[in-house]
Amino acid sequence: MSYRTRTSWHKWINPLNLAVLAVVLFIVLPIYWLVISSFKTPVNVGSFPPQYFPNPVSFANYGSAFSHYGFGKYFVNSLTVTVLSTGLVLVIGSLAGYALARLPMRGKAPLLVTLLVISVFPEIAVVSPLYLLMNQIGWLNTYQALIVPYTAFNLPFAIWIMRNYFLGIPKEMEETSRIDGASAIRTYWSIILPQARPGIFTAGVFVFTACWTEFLMALTLDNSNGFRTIPVGIALFGSPNVVPYGTIFAASVIAVIPVGTLVFVFRKFVVSGLTAGAVKG
Repeated sequence: MSYRTRTSWHKWINPLNLAVLAVVLFIVLPIYWLVISSFKTPVNVGSFPPQYFPNPVSFANYGSAFSHYGFGKYFVNSLTVTVLSTGLVLVIGSLAGYALARLPMRGKAPLLVTLLVISVFPEIAVVSPLYLLMNQIGWLNTYQALIVPYTAFNLPFAIWIMRNYFLGIPKEMEETSRIDGASAIRTYWSIILPQARPGIFTAGVFVFTACWTEFLMALTLDNSNGFRTIPVGIALFGSPNVVPYGTIFAASVIAVIPVGTLVFVFRKFVVSGLTAGAVKG
């Protein structure tokens, strides 16, 4: 090994790089194990010594998730609830965030503090009252039983993100539009929203992830098999005597794909939105 090669290795091997490598392995290895276990046969899933590569490669777990446990219905339920909830949060949150960022109003500071408190409020404290309310109005085991609470619980966080991003948009752009005769709604739709796309996408990714992975409300308010979402459906796979680990791994891999795809596609917007929120708040 040449002196130059040894020098480059010594530069790379330092405490900071080793710490970064340890963090990456800590994050990646469980995902790797989840994926390869989903392609193992039921006998090999819990074998010892463990298989680090599936041999043979089997798709039986994926077929079992859809054919025996109705995972397709759970996927549709989660997608319906999550997309509708995220859409409502973005529409309402963008309007509220713009109002808090630009319009003069009394009590703005207490309102922002209240939103912050609500965003960290534990949902377990309201599950029982929500169950009673949904039961009285006949909404148990319906899509709206989750869409309405998901929208309400995720709105404060989305409003904060979008308000902070709206604060970073120069006011001169709005003033120029108004001088040209555009109404407030036209200015908001044509000028402000295109400039605020990173903040909106950031809020959308976080809200989508929160709704997609929520468990407690979904288990309490939609416990019928026809309306179960993915987290509840996977948790109830199997029976008291049998736990189909391979099928659970396969369903989990499928469940991760939408969130992972969303983050990958909009990663630049998410980074930009978070940076603006941290600096402009």
